Amino acid sequence: MSYTKFATALVRANLDNIKKIRISPGRFRSTVASAQRQEQGEKEQQLDECAVVKTVPVELISQTKNVTNRHVNKIAIDFDNTQEAYKSKDNIELLRSLLVFKLCTFDVLVDKNKELMALSKKVFGQRMFEKMMKMTFYGQFVAGEDHNSIKPLIQKNQAFGVGAVLDYSVEEDLTQEEAEKKEMDSCVSEAEKESPGSNFYTPDSVLAIRIGIPSHTDVAHREKKYKAHRQFGDRRGGVISARTYFYADEAKCDNQMETFINCIKASAGTSADGFSAIKMTALGRPQFLLQFSEVLVKWRRFFNLLAAQQGKSGMTALEQKLELEQLTESLTKLGVGTKNDIENWFTGEKLGSSGTIDLLDWNSLINDTTKISNLLMVPNLETGQLEPLLKKFTAEEERQMKRMLQRVDVLAKHAMENGVRLMVDAEQTYFQPAISRLTLEMQRKFNTEKPIIFNTYQCYLKEAYDNVTVDVELSRREGWYFGAKLVRGAYMYQERDRAKEIGYEDPINPDYEATNRMYHKCLEYVLEEIEHNRKANIMVATHNEDTVKFTLEKMNEMGLSPTENKVYFGQLLGMCDQISFPLGQAGFPVYKYVPYGPVNEVIPYLSRRAQENRGFMKGSQRERSLLWKELKRRLLSGQIVSKPSVV
Repeated sequence: MSYTKFATALVRANLDNIKKIRISPGRFRSTVASAQRQEQGEKEQQLDECAVVKTVPVELISQTKNVTNRHVNKIAIDFDNTQEAYKSKDNIELLRSLLVFKLCTFDVLVDKNKELMALSKKVFGQRMFEKMMKMTFYGQFVAGEDHNSIKPLIQKNQAFGVGAVLDYSVEEDLTQEEAEKKEMDSCVSEAEKESPGSNFYTPDSVLAIRIGIPSHTDVAHREKKYKAHRQFGDRRGGVISARTYFYADEAKCDNQMETFINCIKASAGTSADGFSAIKMTALGRPQFLLQFSEVLVKWRRFFNLLAAQQGKSGMTALEQKLELEQLTESLTKLGVGTKNDIENWFTGEKLGSSGTIDLLDWNSLINDTTKISNLLMVPNLETGQLEPLLKKFTAEEERQMKRMLQRVDVLAKHAMENGVRLMVDAEQTYFQPAISRLTLEMQRKFNTEKPIIFNTYQCYLKEAYDNVTVDVELSRREGWYFGAKLVRGAYMYQERDRAKEIGYEDPINPDYEATNRMYHKCLEYVLEEIEHNRKANIMVATHNEDTVKFTLEKMNEMGLSPTENKVYFGQLLGMCDQISFPLGQAGFPVYKYVPYGPVNEVIPYLSRRAQENRGFMKGSQRERSLLWKELKRRLLSGQIVSKPSVV
């Protein structure tokens, strides 16, 4: 049954019948049905021992029906061995790192970094300013000005086992007022400009009232989350570790797509197994992402309401399975159709064959892409008609939505043709449902033979685990390669302020410890999927040494070898080399997020790095102490001039 047919039938329901529905008492199930997993027992390759790696034979017992013993090499990495960690750096590079990290601890320098850089440019001139930047901040955090100048650094890192995720980091340097204007112009549709108020009702808000759920502030204000608000129009506010794009016009989106294509080609030209990163907000007008996100969330809430009727409101996303017979009965009472009609709708798409409908089955109902604006349809229970989220979409808005999807498709095809993996960055929660859904559709299309498209999951979100488990389950059912990058998240302060100010539930975990637990929970789930089904892949993108050690411990327990290239690690260029390089030399797939671009045009990126490192360096002096330890070791041993050595 298509989304359009189902929604049309729903809105023709007799509203008087809705009053008759009541929520039944809670009933819980503790297991999740999933596709049969098969363990692929593979003989692990031996790793050569080095100063930072110790291999110890251990026996693991597989937790499957066929219990067998197998020998693997338990890998332990010494992150305190500075000689191995910094063997890729000469003494000048160590001194530069120490200088830059020390400067990042001075609040006045960080707070006024843009003004100081502008003053330096005036005093010393452009040429001298660029030399000074390349000797300090630019040289520390940026690989070079173009795809040719970055090759020596990438090749050097590869010699020490560290790959690259290329990211052309040129940013528009806008004032706050300019950013707010661009955001409001690009996120507010013509219909909203003509009529700011909306008379359209969502299926969940009306049903909540009719079936006796209290109409608390979440129901009343949730939709505000997916509208543009001028006080949060500058999406850079409170964000120091993520790049921000603002929409200007379609020509600029085409230019940014070409930039991403050049980045993909550069990645292919510098390594055989590289990554390239993209952001959806660079590829089109964000109005579509807001609106599509709102529709996806509304229909998911409607599913949750139906689950609540069956006493399953307290379960995880995949545990919520609607009993088809009860669902048919509920929809019949709503006047959606006859019992036979409803049964035919669900079985017609091979849904409900197990006698239940879960969230994945439900999500598959939203699949009408013949006209993009059909994705943005919601029932108007006042008129009994299926209507767009907004009163109208102009022809140009329709074209803009299609162009965004076309650009995403072009990039995915270029990535596949060039043998490069494409990493879609996560963004704000009011964009993310649409971004994740579009990324998932790319995975279904392009990840059939190997992982090409990777989605990003922000583990500071309360719903992170549900998002990961639902997507893994879908990949398992449909047989494609799951690809994920796990991060803690970049928008915490902005998200919290926005939720509080506008009036919806804070989407962020309550504290850092809760985020750590969520990260490890999601990570362990994907590692277990890799253990039983070698089609899952994950990048552990973190500067947290404890999380890296947790990953290594779990890989040892599960017998996952680094040579299988299923678990990757990622850190930013210029940060946490004491983690990246020991991992790379031990044979683990590890990548540096490698920014590049002209000096003047990456200043906003460098400004964020300075701010991020201020908190990082004040919170922990470990990296600086390790750098000092290695520099002193070299000087005391007579290595006044030390050159990188792969030996």
